[in-house]
Amino acid sequence: MDYETVIGLEVHIQLSTESKIFSRASAAFGADPNANIDPLTFGLPGSLPVLNKQVAESAIMLGIALNCEIRRFNRFARKHYFYPDLPKGYQISQFDEPICEHGQLIIRTEEIERTVGITRIHMEEDAGKNIHDPRTKASLVDLNRAGVPLLEVVSEPDIRSPAEAGAYLKTLRQIARYLGISDGNMEEGSLRCDANISLRPQGELKFGTRTEVKNINSFKFVERALHYEIARQLAILKAGDKVVQETRLFDSATGTTHPMRSKEESADYRYFPDPDLPPLVVEESWIEKVRSNMPKLPEELRVFLMEELDLSSYDASVLTAERDDVEYFMECLGVCKNAKAACNWISSELFGLLKKDGLSTAESPISAQHLGELIRLIDQGSISGKMAKDVFEEAFKTGGAPSEIIRSRGLEQISDEATLMDVINTILDENEEQLVAFLEGKDKLRGFFIGQAMKATKGTANPQKLNELLDAALEKRKG
Repeated sequence: MDYETVIGLEVHIQLSTESKIFSRASAAFGADPNANIDPLTFGLPGSLPVLNKQVAESAIMLGIALNCEIRRFNRFARKHYFYPDLPKGYQISQFDEPICEHGQLIIRTEEIERTVGITRIHMEEDAGKNIHDPRTKASLVDLNRAGVPLLEVVSEPDIRSPAEAGAYLKTLRQIARYLGISDGNMEEGSLRCDANISLRPQGELKFGTRTEVKNINSFKFVERALHYEIARQLAILKAGDKVVQETRLFDSATGTTHPMRSKEESADYRYFPDPDLPPLVVEESWIEKVRSNMPKLPEELRVFLMEELDLSSYDASVLTAERDDVEYFMECLGVCKNAKAACNWISSELFGLLKKDGLSTAESPISAQHLGELIRLIDQGSISGKMAKDVFEEAFKTGGAPSEIIRSRGLEQISDEATLMDVINTILDENEEQLVAFLEGKDKLRGFFIGQAMKATKGTANPQKLNELLDAALEKRKG
């Protein structure tokens, strides 16, 4: 293509706080319409905002995770616009003095690894929700979401393809979930994205005219919207026309975008400092306290799994996809001390059953300790790998300890050489005709003896020991 794609993303992350950003009204999702409201939500005269400390700490935490500079002095501003779901007539946000600036985020696709710059992270309140009822041809307003805390993360225009945009969103969501500041559920609106797209001739430094696609609520839709918008702008430029700067909406049913309004500039919102909220001063001691309570992040854990435990890049990425997954793995590893086996059991057997039942790792019926115990019993030769799968499935159903299941079902593997040799000699003595045929050159009969031995021990004979001892016994009979 003769043109280069330039993409910048504005991502709104809804925080998992119990109350709203500036009041004690509940921020819980799923309540009846207009149940989570108070005088401040309605913008009633005399109601004053008070900042939720947890929101500021979440912003600091995300800023640290994205290698941002934490602004020591920052303030809130009023962003003015009229909409029915915004009773005050303005949104409390941050403008020229946001809490975090100048960060970066590493993203990976199948083709590239890229560092995307983070322009800013700022705190703001969400607006309510308009519900358009086609039956009555009326619009209803639900203010439950009004005042719910958001962090807006604005990227630099460093993204060059829809695939990179998808990787950026997934990585940002992963970090927010690791930090525990948001559930990142796009279906519930916990993560929403506005995408700014422009095209410029290859080699050109000046940006082209951009359009903004608003409120895209899934990774799939973000990539589809970007693909469509890139193709639309390219067709305009190829025809010798100019792209119009505007805000557009994505129609997921048709996979197309259509105009919403002309693109606003910051002056249109008449920003000014909110007189009801004092400036927020972030002291170094507060930053360090937040830092000390942060968990290890996925990239750090991914490197640890590869360099210290010798797992592949793919396995490390699978295990660190969710914080619960890697914590389950580490707890399992603490019991069995076998990283590769733990990874294989978790990524294949465990994830398979969890997906089938619609469960997360945190909801797993078999605990990490019990899975570690099962792997340890396999490594000790107490149970075969084949039988272990049956034990695993029962432990998944019942939550029982593998050792108890093995004992109750008589599945403990026989590895005692004297016991196995008695079984082998009995089988050879009772099958003299087959023994003679084997000694005369019918080597395939060796499998017959193995089968009889496994039958006699009800499948509990240690296969490796059994094969070794059978070979020794047959060699002795030849002599």
